[in-house]
Amino acid sequence: MGALDGIGAIVTGSSRGIGADVAQLLAAEGAAVVVNYRQKAPRANKVAAGIEAAGGRAVAVGADLTTPEGPAALVDAAVSNFGGLGLLVLNASGGMESGVGEDYALKLNRDAQVNMLKAAAEVMPAGSRVVFVTSHQAHFIDTVPTMDAYEPVARSKRAGEDALRDLIPMLENKGIRLVVVSGDMIEGTVTATLLDRAAPGAIEARRSEAGKLYSVAEFAAEIVKMVTADVPTGHTELVGGARGFVPQG
Repeated sequence: MGALDGIGAIVTGSSRGIGADVAQLLAAEGAAVVVNYRQKAPRANKVAAGIEAAGGRAVAVGADLTTPEGPAALVDAAVSNFGGLGLLVLNASGGMESGVGEDYALKLNRDAQVNMLKAAAEVMPAGSRVVFVTSHQAHFIDTVPTMDAYEPVARSKRAGEDALRDLIPMLENKGIRLVVVSGDMIEGTVTATLLDRAAPGAIEARRSEAGKLYSVAEFAAEIVKMVTADVPTGHTELVGGARGFVPQG
């Protein structure tokens, strides 16, 4: 018996990287997972197939969270395939991609997060949990500057976190907890690669300052720990600490 047996879950942006690892770990604990992708159907189908091959339950669902119908499609998939929704992991983010509009970061990292949570909260029972995944560079952007190439994304993700926190009273009325998980740069992610390309040496410099940068698998495991952790709503988990962002005692 897993800790999440019988719970329907949505993990946004889970066709690869951190989201894919989170989906697999949740399924290993018994959750039935909606694996979300925007364009990469083969990747998402592979993640879902791997979960099912290991004895878990999963379905891959294409949905662009920046559209009105995207969040609803994911909620509908959880309810129709698994009978309900008890966990939402808000992992999808972006804004450094080429060919996107100037407002895309805010549309995805703020507006889409709010719309996804509102859609999910309509069907989530008391005792459900929402986990928002962010970075130290975004969480602390109002007090600690970040690299120029990442600042628009960082500010949009912080705006998303603030907007989600504004919904805590509504969530409390429904018995739903919101937890924020913040990590440093994560080795091997698309964002880290793009940042290092924009500012060569950025990853090595941050690794030296932080002392350690988590891998995708390590960070995903920390996110999954917070799914069942006994913490109050609104709690922020600073994975690995936050050297360079908070004063050291």
